[in-house]
Amino acid sequence: MTSQTRLSRRLILQAGAASAAFGAPGLLLAQPKPVKIGLVHPVTGGLAYSGGQSRMGAQMAIDEINAAGGIRAMGGAKLEAALGDSQSRPEVGVSEVERLHQEGVSAYVGCFASAIALPATQAAAKYNTPFLIDVGVSDAIVSRGLKNVFRLAPGNGKCVDDAFAGLDGVNKAAGGIAKTAVIVHEDSEFGTSTARLLQSKLSGIGIEVKEVLKHATPTRDFTNLVLRIKSVKPDIVIMSNYQNEYVLIARTMHQQKVDVAGMFSVLGGGFNYKLVQEQPDVAQYMMDFNHWYNPRNPKAQEMRKRVEANRGLFTFEVYCSYNSVKLYADALQRAASADKEKVIAALEASTWSDHFMPYGATKFVNGQNQGGRAVLLQASKTDIDVVFPNEFANVKAVFPRPKFS
Repeated sequence: MTSQTRLSRRLILQAGAASAAFGAPGLLLAQPKPVKIGLVHPVTGGLAYSGGQSRMGAQMAIDEINAAGGIRAMGGAKLEAALGDSQSRPEVGVSEVERLHQEGVSAYVGCFASAIALPATQAAAKYNTPFLIDVGVSDAIVSRGLKNVFRLAPGNGKCVDDAFAGLDGVNKAAGGIAKTAVIVHEDSEFGTSTARLLQSKLSGIGIEVKEVLKHATPTRDFTNLVLRIKSVKPDIVIMSNYQNEYVLIARTMHQQKVDVAGMFSVLGGGFNYKLVQEQPDVAQYMMDFNHWYNPRNPKAQEMRKRVEANRGLFTFEVYCSYNSVKLYADALQRAASADKEKVIAALEASTWSDHFMPYGATKFVNGQNQGGRAVLLQASKTDIDVVFPNEFANVKAVFPRPKFS
């Protein structure tokens, strides 16, 4: 080894030591600290299926962001999921928020259920930790003045208004055949608040509410409730409930051959590809106004293929959680920091539009995205199609549904 070679090596080692000592960019620069995101979802208990779908979507976004180089404005900092299980119970959701705070999370994404999101966001507000609501439709979540709470998807107030515009259009096209309705809802914050809105606004489109029927979650047998619906003889049945109960009511109505012009839901928890695959005869002609992807967006189609290639189902929980994580990553990039105050400021000023939802650019007012909108859907035996609004629709609605033979 020549003296010049030894000198060069010594200079390189000295430069690296100096870089490490003074924190300057150099050969031994440490990797940036990962940004921990608390994922608070019900992955056990009665809401476990939907919670698992939410967690899958959030993790897909985290993996995708990390594979693309992390948060570039933070030196390529990676995102790290800190997993919380609310066990489908509000009080456990709060304890998971507290536990994850002790683990040093910089933000939360969750909670799927409104009844869990309400106390969980309140707990996070004590620490001013950003909380991105992926699914949780009660408008009480964003109407309490909590500066740390942001919801990308529309709440049940806007969804009911937009749903009735779609239902009114479908009904008028059929000659106004639907004049009466029965509302069925689960008895927690989600179903109760949605049913209250439905009941107060149905008369505005010329439909009389004959009866409002509530049920607990979980409920294992809906025979008596369905027989009650059959005796009332409404033109349409409108449901707001979670996955298991939604499917069970629909299946029981099909078994009892309850003839109605339409089965309609607003934010129906069980209206998804799982229903179509497992209960195609039950699903056919059912309609729902809900969160959905833009079927004309190539990113949405590509992600659906990825999920289905892994034997998953592309339910709304998946892409609502996915896009919520993406929204947070955009705020990190613009803030160039995981500092909570800076990220909240970045979210408040967000104009993020790199999503594949039927939305415009993000614009938050009191934590609610004004650019979000849901769509009216109808199931066939093999798929789910958008039927309203027209700019996203790919088929026309079938209404009234054919009677049982």
